[in-house]
Amino acid sequence: MSDREGLFAGEDPFEIARRWLAEAETTEPNDPNAIALATVDANGMPNSRMVLLKEIESSAFVFYTNYESAKAQEIAATGTAAFVMHWKSLRRQIRVRGHVEKEDGPQADAYFESRSLKSRLGAWASQQSRPLASRSALMAEVAKVTATKGPNPKRPHFWGGFRLTPIEIEFWADGAFRLHDRFVWRREDSANDWNITRLSP
Repeated sequence: MSDREGLFAGEDPFEIARRWLAEAETTEPNDPNAIALATVDANGMPNSRMVLLKEIESSAFVFYTNYESAKAQEIAATGTAAFVMHWKSLRRQIRVRGHVEKEDGPQADAYFESRSLKSRLGAWASQQSRPLASRSALMAEVAKVTATKGPNPKRPHFWGGFRLTPIEIEFWADGAFRLHDRFVWRREDSANDWNITRLSP
C-alpha cells in the first residue's frame, strides 16, 4: 500500500496542485498564487522573479507577462522554465519544471479583458525590463495611453500568456525535525505517463 495519502493523495498532480492552491487561498494573506519563476539567459546565467500564476489547466500552468520582458525573451530562447510556489502559512511548496509555449489567442484576450482598467493601461504603458528615465516619465506614458486607448483597451500584441507543460512536479510538505515529505512526479514528455517517487528530505 502506498504511503502517498492525505496531502499527497490522488492520481492527478494538477488536481493535487489545485487542491493545495485552494487551501492556500484561505490562509495566505497576499497573493497565494505567486510563483518564483526561473529562467536562464543566453549565457546560461539564471534569473528568477515573482509572477502570478493565473490558471492550473488539466495538463499545464498558465501565467501572463510582457513578451518583450527579460523573462519572456529568455523563455523564447530556451523554451523552458521552472517555478516554485511556497506557502509559509501551510508550510508546503510545489516545484515545477517543463517546456513553455505562448498562449497568444482568445484565452489571453479574455484574461486581459478581465483585468482592471488601470492594469490594462499599465500593460500598454510599461516597457517592462527596459531602462526608465524616471517615475514621472512612466506616469506621463500612462496618461498618454489613457488618452489614446480609451476605456476598453484591447490586449497589446506584445503582452500575453505562457503555458508551462511540466515534465517534473514535486510536492513538498514540512515535517517534524526537518524530516519533510517529498513526492516527485516525472515523465519524459507530456505524452508519457508519470513516474512517482518519494524523495528523502
